[in-house]
Amino acid sequence: MAKCDIHSLPNMEEARNRTTKFDFEYENVIPSDDLKKYALGKTYFIRTYGCQANYRDEEIIAGLLEKTGYKKADDISNADFILLNTCAVRENAEQKVYGMIGELKAFKTKNKNVIIGLCGCMVQQKHIIEHVLKTYRHVDLIFGTHNIHQFLNLLEEVAIKKTKVVDVKSLPDAIHENLPSVRSSNFKAFVNIAYGCDKFCTYCIVPYTRGKERSRKMEDILKEVRELKNFGYKEVTLLGENVNSYGKDLKDGTTFAKLLDEVAKINIPRVRFLTSHPWDFTSDIIDVIAKHDNIMKYIHLPVQSGSDEILHLMGRRYTSKQYKELVDLIRNKIPGVAISTDIIVGFPNETYEQFLDTVKMVEYVKYESAFTFIYSPRNGTPAAKMVDNVTNKEKSQRFQELVKALEKTISPSSEKMVGNVYDVLVETVSEKDKTMMSGYTETNKLVHFKGDPSLIGEIVKVKINESHTYSLIGELVDER
Repeated sequence: MAKCDIHSLPNMEEARNRTTKFDFEYENVIPSDDLKKYALGKTYFIRTYGCQANYRDEEIIAGLLEKTGYKKADDISNADFILLNTCAVRENAEQKVYGMIGELKAFKTKNKNVIIGLCGCMVQQKHIIEHVLKTYRHVDLIFGTHNIHQFLNLLEEVAIKKTKVVDVKSLPDAIHENLPSVRSSNFKAFVNIAYGCDKFCTYCIVPYTRGKERSRKMEDILKEVRELKNFGYKEVTLLGENVNSYGKDLKDGTTFAKLLDEVAKINIPRVRFLTSHPWDFTSDIIDVIAKHDNIMKYIHLPVQSGSDEILHLMGRRYTSKQYKELVDLIRNKIPGVAISTDIIVGFPNETYEQFLDTVKMVEYVKYESAFTFIYSPRNGTPAAKMVDNVTNKEKSQRFQELVKALEKTISPSSEKMVGNVYDVLVETVSEKDKTMMSGYTETNKLVHFKGDPSLIGEIVKVKINESHTYSLIGELVDER
């Protein structure tokens, strides 16, 4: 495949555009006879990096592939089509992808007919594509986050015409409904409610890679949730880069609070949502969570920093005082709620005193869990242009100090659960001990307990016997 057809390349300036109007397209996917003939007897393997939105994209891409006749391979070494679905949020994720692409070169040499593809947020950046085309010439197909609905046409071009294809658009053209999907689980599901982000935090690449905020119609979301309930699903997680801003672009009075209320009324046992921005977390959302027992009392509320100066530089649009007031309101209205967060350490020019403001925030909120990161500059974002006088050694030391501060609040939270009984959605057999099952409480605490694989997908009662800070050990409660 020496020839390379470049249909479109991303442009960061174009990706900033928030004036483009979009529509709703209801797809009827019918693969061509040529592609179905090609796919007969062939297998695919998708490796996804990053967030839940990427994993939802994987399910749709898998659905499109299986529509043609492709079957899922049990191992990457048995696949005729290999797709790496990438993440651009942090440098570490990108390096993992490059490492994997490098490993696939030898595989491609031995299996010349295998097609290797690259998609996701990482390729929404032009310099990434240029690097891949120059360095990893065994990659056959590159497409972006905005044209997944066109994936089969691109694959056909590669498979039938035997040419390499690059098609990465900077802007979304519509919300595409009715795309086929192969769910990775038969008891818990991700449901997109909106795409894109308009916040433009100075460190974040997502507004460029995922585009303008676009909300799905409420009736389409509710239809999907009802179908999942009818199929016996126990849990849905509503997904958006910023779920709280859902509906603003529809300009018809639709809000996230209204949607959440309607989803809860469908009576799926568990409803979750990711991710929230403190700026848009209104009191009516809190009231709806408090109102419904099946909305899990777990809220992921990224703070990023406890310093007002750093929050301003990050473009987060709230102060530490406002964030604390929101947390107080949530805890007052929702007793027993668990709050988790994201925190960035070592933002450009962060002083040690400003870092200590973050530690104070941790001590104040008493998070039940947290995702902590050392700042990673993203090419094209405003923060990447800032002069950074914080050394890597200082960042690493602060990171370790932050982890210790978090453990001081997370450990007591876990220890309080010992001796009590909780509902646990059983998800899998424990990786470390095949006699143990693993699942999550309503507040998203990981629990291991002895049990049978037949319990997977069921909600069971488990008494907690031991706390290990980030996970718990329990035993099944006999309900007879």
